[in-house]
Amino acid sequence: MNTTLPPPVDEAARQRRLELARRAFHDFKAQCFWSWVDEPVITEETIPALIRELRHYGGAKGYQAVAEICR
Repeated sequence: MNTTLPPPVDEAARQRRLELARRAFHDFKAQCFWSWVDEPVITEETIPALIRELRHYGGAKGYQAVAEICR
């Protein structure tokens, strides 16, 4: 399973991906990220770990969030 993301095409795509990742963190905090700090700094470098947790603990909705982030 590869969680390495390709570089964003442009700055707008990068910002969109970061915003989706931040939203997913807040939406799935109790289910997937209970052991993370309360307000982590979500960067391109933390997105693969976020994706891994969403796939492992997020169920179908977690997979949908990952699909949006990776789009």
